[in-house]
Amino acid sequence: MTTKNRKYSLESWMKTTKSRLKHFLTLALLLIILFIVFSASGALPFTRTPLNNVDPYSQYGKVPTILLYILRTLTLIPLPIMLSNFFGIIFCNTYPVPSRVVTSLTHGSICFRVVTRGTYPDLVKRNLRRNIELCSKAGLQNYTFEVVTDNPISITGLLNVRELLVPKWYKTSRESLFKARALQYSLEDDVTVLKESDWIVHLDEETLLTESSLAGVLNFIRSGEYEFGQGVITYASDSVVCWITTLADLIRVGGDYGNLRFTLGQLHKPVFSWKGSFIVANASAEKKVSFDFGPEGSLAEDCFFALMAWKEGYKFGYVEGEMWEKSTFSVMDFIQQRKRWIQGVSLAFLSKQIPIRYKLGIGVMVLAWAFMPVTSLNILLVPMCPLSVHPVVNTLSAFSGGVAIFLFMFGAIKSFTIRTHGLFRFILLCTLAVGIAPISLILESMGVILAAVSKQGREFHIVKKDSERTITV
Repeated sequence: MTTKNRKYSLESWMKTTKSRLKHFLTLALLLIILFIVFSASGALPFTRTPLNNVDPYSQYGKVPTILLYILRTLTLIPLPIMLSNFFGIIFCNTYPVPSRVVTSLTHGSICFRVVTRGTYPDLVKRNLRRNIELCSKAGLQNYTFEVVTDNPISITGLLNVRELLVPKWYKTSRESLFKARALQYSLEDDVTVLKESDWIVHLDEETLLTESSLAGVLNFIRSGEYEFGQGVITYASDSVVCWITTLADLIRVGGDYGNLRFTLGQLHKPVFSWKGSFIVANASAEKKVSFDFGPEGSLAEDCFFALMAWKEGYKFGYVEGEMWEKSTFSVMDFIQQRKRWIQGVSLAFLSKQIPIRYKLGIGVMVLAWAFMPVTSLNILLVPMCPLSVHPVVNTLSAFSGGVAIFLFMFGAIKSFTIRTHGLFRFILLCTLAVGIAPISLILESMGVILAAVSKQGREFHIVKKDSERTITV
C-alpha cells in the first residue's frame, strides 16, 4: 500500500469512527431523555406509585373524571408518528460520513425548479445567485435553474436560468389552483424542455443549496434506485429573523432525521407525507403523476402528489445532505402556515382519488391535529388533576412525549454549532428548544382552530419571506 493510499485509508477510518461515535452519543441522549420522562411520569416499575386511595370520581366528579381519562388516552394518537421517528433515529446513522460532490451525471441533466408568485423578486434573484455560485464552485455540469412565476421577475445576467411566466389565462384540465397550477404548467408538453432522463430538484423561494445537499442529490440520481427522494431542511443554519418560530420549527428538523429517514430511507414510502421543498424527482415520473389533482389537491399539493405517486407504484428514497431555509418571520404567519397545512392534508385524506390504504399515515396526522387543542390541556391537567391510569397508557404516553422532547433538542443540535455560537450559547439554545415545546403546541393548536373556522381551499396564504430586519447569528 502506498503512502498516499495509507493516508486516505486512515482518514476514511477516522471519519467513519467519528461518525459512529456521534451517532452513539445521539442514541445515548435519546435514551437519557426517555429515562428522565419515564421516571417523572412514573412509567418505570421502580417509580410507580400505589393506586390513589382517593376515588377520582368522588374527588373530581363523574363527568370530569371521564373527560380526564379520555384526554389522557387521546395522547396516544401521535404514537405511530413517534415510533417512526424513534426507528429512524435508532436504525439510521444520524451523522453519516459526508459524500464527495460528483460533478457530472452519466446521462441526463438537473433542473432546479423554483415556483413563486413573484412577490419577492429580490429574494429570488439573491438566492439564485448564491445557489448558482455554489454549483459553479463545485464544478457541476449539465444543470439549469428554472423559475416558474405568476408575476414577471425579469431575471437577467444569470447563466443557466430560465424564467417561466405562467399565463393568466392558463387553466389545468381539472382546474388546479395555486402552486399546483404553476407546477402543472411547467410540465405541459409545449412548455417543458426536459427529457425523460432528466431530473427535477424542487426548491422554495428561500431555499439555499449546500455542498452536502448537492452531493446527496447527485449521488441519489446516480444510484438510479428511486424515482423520488427528499432530504433534511434546517431553519437556523443561515440566519434567524424570528426566534420563536425558528425554535418551534426545530422539531421539524428532528423529524427529518427520524420520521423522514425511516419512511423514505427504510420503507421507501411517504407514509406520513413529505415537504414541498428539497424534492428530487425523475422528470418522466413527475410528469406521469402530474400536479393536476383539482382544487382538493391544491392546498397541500406536496402531500397529494406524494400519495398519488405512491399509489402509482413509484419508490421513494432518502437524500443525504441538508438544505437551508428560514422559519416564518412572525408568529401569525406561523399559525397561518399551519392552518394551510392542516386544511390541505385534511382535503387529501378525504379525497376519493386516493385509496384509504395510502392515507392511514396522514389520517393519524389529521387526528392528532384535530384533538391537539384539547390534548394540549394535559400540560396543566396532569399535575393539577393526578389520575391512576393503566401502566401501558402511561408508558406509551411518556414514550411519545420523550421522543418529542428529543426531536426538539436534536433539531437544535443539528441547527446550531458550538463553533458558531460558543459553548454557553449552544447549551442555552438547546435548552430553549425544549422550553419552546409548550409554546409550539399552543401555536399549532391555534392553527388547528383557525383551520376549523375558516373555509377550506379558498386561499393560499403566502408568508413573508424577505426582510431587511434579518439578523445573522
